[in-house]
Amino acid sequence: MKSEFALALNQVMSERNLPRDVITNVLETALVQSYRKNANVMNSQNVAAKVDVDSGDMRIFVEKEVVDAVMDDRTEVTRDEARKDQPDAEVGDVVLIDVTSKDFGRIAAQNAKQMIVQKLREAERDFQFSQFAERENEIVNGIITSVTPSSVVVNLGRAEGILLRKEWIPGEKYEPQMRIRAFVTEVKRSIRGPQILLSRANKNMLRRLLEIEVPEIAKAQVEIKAIAREAGSRSKVAVAALQAGIDPVGACVGQRGTRIQQIVTELKNEKIDVIEWNADPTVFITKALSPAKALSVHPDLQAEGKDAHAATVIVPDDQLSLAIGREGQNARLAARLTLWHIDIKSTTEALSDALGKLDANADMQAWVGPDVVALSAPCQELLLRQRAVASPLTADDALMVKRVIDAVYAYQAATRDASGAAPASMEQRPNTEALAARREARQAALAAIPREAFGIPIATLELSPRVMEHIQRAGALSVGQLMEYRVRGDEGLLSIEGIGPKALTEIKLALDKVMGSLPAPKPAVEAEATPVASPEGGAAVAKPAEPEDPRSAEQIFKDAILAETEESEDEEDTPARPATPAAKGKKKDVKKKGGKPGRERVLIFDEELGRMVPARPNRGDDDFDD
Repeated sequence: MKSEFALALNQVMSERNLPRDVITNVLETALVQSYRKNANVMNSQNVAAKVDVDSGDMRIFVEKEVVDAVMDDRTEVTRDEARKDQPDAEVGDVVLIDVTSKDFGRIAAQNAKQMIVQKLREAERDFQFSQFAERENEIVNGIITSVTPSSVVVNLGRAEGILLRKEWIPGEKYEPQMRIRAFVTEVKRSIRGPQILLSRANKNMLRRLLEIEVPEIAKAQVEIKAIAREAGSRSKVAVAALQAGIDPVGACVGQRGTRIQQIVTELKNEKIDVIEWNADPTVFITKALSPAKALSVHPDLQAEGKDAHAATVIVPDDQLSLAIGREGQNARLAARLTLWHIDIKSTTEALSDALGKLDANADMQAWVGPDVVALSAPCQELLLRQRAVASPLTADDALMVKRVIDAVYAYQAATRDASGAAPASMEQRPNTEALAARREARQAALAAIPREAFGIPIATLELSPRVMEHIQRAGALSVGQLMEYRVRGDEGLLSIEGIGPKALTEIKLALDKVMGSLPAPKPAVEAEATPVASPEGGAAVAKPAEPEDPRSAEQIFKDAILAETEESEDEEDTPARPATPAAKGKKKDVKKKGGKPGRERVLIFDEELGRMVPARPNRGDDDFDD
């Protein structure tokens, strides 16, 4: 039969919802502090208590030194007394002696009562905090106890949660005694117990609901890549399959929409768009703008600052309002989901701009080719018809419009890629030779990537886990595939989602280390000499084979990466209009503020380089050195 102490202990455990070891520890701590206070024991002296839960027996042990003659019974004990508890005790040893008196239980109960109650409250608060801290970022169930204009208090069992007004779903009504599910955003310590902050508008609540309702997500067969949410109105979720043969969108929606409908009901009929994630930004942006159908997407990989990761999306005129959404909601959610700045244009507006740029730029006409230029007249007629009577484009008209717009954007991207800025007029013509040279350099760099690099797993690179995760999400699973990104220069690596300047430096150092360890490519077999007829009609002379590029794969790779920097420096040295010979030696009349008057740049022909270069002045002389 259990003792009264054991029954009382079980009652406390039930009332306060605390484990037995926690309550036992509280009792022992309170008994030790009570004994120290009554016996006037020094703080440096070790005191221990032991409670037998089943019998209710409580014992106190004090650390004392074994001596021949006791001078202070609080800290010393004789050898005979010590051997009652420690049979092998000798003089000079320090042992724990049982000092429990007959009436210790009654005295301890009187002195330690308040202390035990206080310790139990502290233990209860700590236990509640540890329980709810583990449930942070989880969904909890509760009952509303009170509602104020600024917050809702929810009873979660042994604790209360607070749902602030900013975390409400707009338009949702809350009443006392109403059952509610909420997302735990944060758990804080406080004097009155854990402070649990709840939310129903947080996008991670939608994430947890999907993980609960969709078994494929819980089993790590489908991954949630991104979520954009405007609570109570609309949300967009991007998902990707981690296992072959699984439709990620179908898994989330469920048969006849049963899975997603349960989540919609929980969130008070909030519309949820589930789309498939794609590493290609053009495809991802197109899907993110659904239900609108985009004609084409043109990402600007050279944008910087607030316009970084900017893209222009062309949609049919009848799809423009659908793509933008009510008060811009669809476009806003798509931008948050993709982390791209999206500029939406109708086909009429985009075609009008494209035709204007094409007609005014002869270099663009030469670049896009005669086939695209020939479409200008039919497109002009189409514009006139659309402005007179707006109507949906036919399949042939849409294809023609897309071809013209894509060609103009492709020219602008190629020119911007070469010079750093698109030409504003005919005075800033693109350096076609530099473009061709750069394309050739990149092709050579791609061809020079060692085959061994494609067999090296990307995990062998010395990269941080975060950077490694971004690279693998982009589809680069080998060192060779990552080198293909680097051939495009820094912008190629920066185009990987999540890669910034710091990660860029880390990747380049890791690639350089691996490139240096790869074996040098084997020299090609020397080509046979081709016999060529002698100009004087004599015997045929063997024409030596053209020497192959002596550079190693690593050198070709680095030269291609540096091509952009060298081209930009050449363009800075070349003015828009060459100076005439009469302009040589003349000085500019306009002076820089707070500085010396500048010189007019003069070009001269360098026979060694075979091109125009700026003339340089002699040191100490104001005249140019010809």
